[in-house]
Amino acid sequence: MRTKNKMLRFIFFCIFFSLISCSLIGPDYKRPEINLPNAYHNEVGKENVVSDLNMWWKLYQDPALNEIMDKALVKNTDINAAIARVEESDAYLKEIDAALLPEVNLTSQASRTKSTTTGATTYGKPIKKDYLIRLGTSFELDFWGKLRRAKESARAEYIASRFSKDTVELTLQSLLASNYLLLRSTDSQILALKANVKYREENLALTKKRLEGGLVSALDVHQAEVAFNNLSAQLSDVMRQREIIFNQLTVLSGDMNLVIPELTIDALITPPIPPAGLPSSLLEARPDVREAEQMMIAANANIGVAKAALFPTISLTANFGAQSAALNNLNKSGSDIWAGGLGLSLPIFDSGRVRAKIDQATAKQKQALSYYESSVQNAFKEVNNALVSLKEYTEQENDLKLTQDAAKKAMNIASNRYKAGYSSYIEYLDAQRVFNDASIAYIQKRQLRLMASVELFKSLGGGWQSQIQ
Repeated sequence: MRTKNKMLRFIFFCIFFSLISCSLIGPDYKRPEINLPNAYHNEVGKENVVSDLNMWWKLYQDPALNEIMDKALVKNTDINAAIARVEESDAYLKEIDAALLPEVNLTSQASRTKSTTTGATTYGKPIKKDYLIRLGTSFELDFWGKLRRAKESARAEYIASRFSKDTVELTLQSLLASNYLLLRSTDSQILALKANVKYREENLALTKKRLEGGLVSALDVHQAEVAFNNLSAQLSDVMRQREIIFNQLTVLSGDMNLVIPELTIDALITPPIPPAGLPSSLLEARPDVREAEQMMIAANANIGVAKAALFPTISLTANFGAQSAALNNLNKSGSDIWAGGLGLSLPIFDSGRVRAKIDQATAKQKQALSYYESSVQNAFKEVNNALVSLKEYTEQENDLKLTQDAAKKAMNIASNRYKAGYSSYIEYLDAQRVFNDASIAYIQKRQLRLMASVELFKSLGGGWQSQIQ
C-alpha cells in the first residue's frame, strides 16, 4: 500500500508540475488595431431608436413577419446545419480538454499453459495458471504548453463556429425579412393596380355608352380597350411575382404549408429610423467579424503548437496491479506488481519538417489577420452604403409621394375636361397612365427603402446598439 501511495503521489506531482509550472511556447494573442472613423459618414434621422440585437425585425411592427421568423429559426435547414457544426466543435473541444488529463485503462488477463517434454519426465504440475489485473496510464507532460495551445485553438474554433451560426441566422433573418417586405410591397402594387384596372373598366363601359349616343368615335373605345388590357396584363404579371416570392418564403421559413393572405388595405410598412451618429464600434457586434477574430486567435495558438515540436516530448507511464497463479490470491499483498517511468523524445534531424510546419502556421496566422482586417473594412463599407441608400431612398420617396398626389389631381382635371368636351380622350388616358405609373413608382421606392433598412440591420450585426460587453 505504501508503494502504491508513492506511485500515485509521483503521478499527481508530474501532472501538477506540467500544468502550472511551465511556460507556453508561441506568441500570445493581441488584437490588431484598425484605423476607422469614430462614426459613419451618413445620418438618416435624429430619433433615438434602440433595437434588440436578436429581435430587430420586430421594429417593423408586423405580427405576420414575427410569426414567420419564429418558424424559420426553428425549421430552416441552414440553421439546423449550423447548429450541428457548433455541436461538432464543442465535441472537438472536449476531446482536446481530455488530452490534458491522464487516460487510465484497466487490463485483466487469465491464462492456462501446459508444458510437455518428449522422452523426459515432467516434474511439477504440467498446467500453469496465471491471473493478472492491472491499472495503467500513459500521459504526455505538457511542459511546453503544446496541449494548452491546442486547447486555446480548439476553444477559439468552437467560439468561431457559434459566431458562424449567428452569421447564418442573421443572413436568414435579413433574407426572410427582405422577401416578406417585398411580398407586402407587391401586395400594395396589386391593390393599386386593381383600383386602376377597375377605374379603367368603368371608363371603358362609359366610353361604349358614349359611342352608342354618338358622343365619341370608335377610336376612343379602342383606346380605352388598349389601356384596360395593358393594365390587366401588368396586374397579372405582378400577381405572378407575388407567387414566386411566396414560394421563396415557404422555403426560408421551413413551413411548406405557410399561408400569407393578401393585403386588403393599402397600408405600407414604414421602415425604422436609425439614430444619428452611429459609432463605428458597432462593427464589433457583427458575427462574421467576431468569427474572423476567433479564427485569428486559433491560428495564433497553432503557431505555439507547431513550435512545441522543436522541444522534447516527455511522457509518463505507470502501472499498478496484481498477478497470481491463483485467482483467490489476487487481493493479497504479495501479488502486487507496479511499474513507473518517464520517457523523453527529442527531435535531432528531420530535414526541416518541423520548421516547415512552423512556417505554415505562421503563414496561416497572417492569412487570418488579413481576412480579419478585410472583414472589418468590408463591414464598414456595407454600413455606409446602407446608410446612404436609406437616406436617398427616403428623400426620393417623399418626392414621389408629391408626384403621386399631383398626378391624381391632374387625372381628375383631365377627366372633367374630357367629359366636358374640352380635351381628347388620349389626353385623359395619358393622365391615367401617369397616375398609375406614379402610384407604382411610389410603392416601389418605399420597397427599396425597406430593403435598405434591412440591409442596414444586417450590416450592423442586428441593431443600432452594440451588445458587446
